[in-house]
Amino acid sequence: MLTESRLVALSRRSPVRFAALADHRVFTVVLVLAAALRVITMLGYRPAQLYWYDSFSYLDTAVHLQPSAAFHPIGYPLFLRALWPFHSVEVIVAAQHVMGLVTGVLIYALLRRRSLPGWGAAPAAVPILFDASYLRLEHAVLSDTQFIFLVVAGLTVLMWSPRLSVRAAMGAGLLFALAALTRTIALPLLLLVLVVLAVQRLGWRRLAAVAVAGTLPLAAYAAWYGAHHGRFTLSGADGVALWARTMTFADCAVIKPPAEEARLCPNGTVVDAASEYVWAPGASLNRLPGGRFSHNDLARSFAIRAIAAQPLDYLREVVRDTSIAFSWTPIAHPRRTTPAFGFNRGHWPLPGQPLIDKVKREYDQDIRGLSSVGPYADFLIAYQYPAYLRGPLLAAILLLGAAGAVLRRRTALLPWTVAMGLLVGPVAVLDFDHRYVLPVVPVACLAAALALHALLRRCSERAGPGQAGDGEGPGRARG
Repeated sequence: MLTESRLVALSRRSPVRFAALADHRVFTVVLVLAAALRVITMLGYRPAQLYWYDSFSYLDTAVHLQPSAAFHPIGYPLFLRALWPFHSVEVIVAAQHVMGLVTGVLIYALLRRRSLPGWGAAPAAVPILFDASYLRLEHAVLSDTQFIFLVVAGLTVLMWSPRLSVRAAMGAGLLFALAALTRTIALPLLLLVLVVLAVQRLGWRRLAAVAVAGTLPLAAYAAWYGAHHGRFTLSGADGVALWARTMTFADCAVIKPPAEEARLCPNGTVVDAASEYVWAPGASLNRLPGGRFSHNDLARSFAIRAIAAQPLDYLREVVRDTSIAFSWTPIAHPRRTTPAFGFNRGHWPLPGQPLIDKVKREYDQDIRGLSSVGPYADFLIAYQYPAYLRGPLLAAILLLGAAGAVLRRRTALLPWTVAMGLLVGPVAVLDFDHRYVLPVVPVACLAAALALHALLRRCSERAGPGQAGDGEGPGRARG
């Protein structure tokens, strides 16, 4: 039974608790609506978007755990492996929808931790919670949702406290390592994070903690990869990807490659995007015996030589393809893709791939083609057109983050640098893809919200001297 003193204590605490809950009422409404959208997506498209060939490669790797010889590292297959006992792709996409919601919560929580009011923090989470592109991405058996979650989680841990502990630094390094094991583009991202933290004078102990925790899992995976494929590396396709990037500008009369590499010069094959050279049967690399990935080291050597000989041409191609992200109307790049507004009515059978029957036997016997189900699909088809972040809005968000990074580097520099790395990195090493832009948005929104808060606070301090500074930054303490 409750004593009188206990009842008095509870009565005194209740107003505080209700006030705390009321302080988050805006985001609570936002989160409930975002969860409802994900339920509608689960009901409107069943079982999951499995017409990507990558999906079946991931599922097969999850059953037979070993490093892929080509593009995909082990991070996402480990997630699928954890869900293997359910033998259901619907469970996979349900878990990813939850992961998308949690990512939005992390953005909101970090901004509130940084003293933003609820009405100021909630909008930063709106794109990842409500943009229809994320609903589709979470509903597909692809690594992107996990990758976005890990990057945002890593930033949250780094930026949660002005005085970063060594343990938190190790946790952030591990999260970025897991992101790199999910998509290898996070490997240069980890280097960018270390550079920014060094500029912000984090302290050598904390900087070393991030570096060691971020490096050891990658080294362990590279050793495992080497035991299977004979090379200490994270991927057997990085050279092939970079070679494809150079095919849009390479001029062997300028490059003057040695005879062995000269076999990879452009041979007149024309495609509409750099990434298409990876698969184009007529491209020079694909005409070599043994398959494209068996020549990965040779392709990397050629690509580095081409970039060194034609740096301005390389930069021009990267800038041109990156600019596609800022168009008002989504541009199909390559033309065979659907850049946005992918919710439609119909039935999409599974592609004719030998791997599919194997995956159905071993992972989920109920795998079948994707089908739309009304009226839920009809709602999503109409919803996707207004619920899309247009390119100029993304540009404005990045510019706002840049202003904050310049004026208050301890506030927005880290997330803005990560956002730019996520935007330019994939284009620099392969090509532009609208899927690859989606991880940029939540991080850019985080940087923009922090920047706007810092700028407004700066104006307030000028108007009324004596107000406290914001104290932002992942670490004030020196090691």
